[in-house]
Amino acid sequence: MLAAAVAEMEAGLIDAELGGQVVKKRVSLAGRGKRGGARTLLAYRQGDRAFFVYGFAKNERDNIDAKELKALKQLAAIQLGWHDTQLAHALHEGTLIEVDHDEPTTEDPARNR
Repeated sequence: MLAAAVAEMEAGLIDAELGGQVVKKRVSLAGRGKRGGARTLLAYRQGDRAFFVYGFAKNERDNIDAKELKALKQLAAIQLGWHDTQLAHALHEGTLIEVDHDEPTTEDPARNR
């Protein structure tokens, strides 16, 4: 689901650009689709990297406040500025979890073979 969201974003389907390389993207939740799904906020640089930094169910809250957005913009600047060695260290330490974009999704019929 997360890999599919990034693929959509790479194709230009971004729900909202919030500034400072922070974007909002709706994602579907199992059995609910996007209408009953969640909003995710990402640190995102097209063609390079995407970090899912916050998510919430659409029925829990409408949006984030200005203070939260400011903090997310600061986080985006840090994460998107990481060199490959810093990124590898964060992955190794478990600070980040990599989403395997080649992993089959539940909608992928090949997974059910």
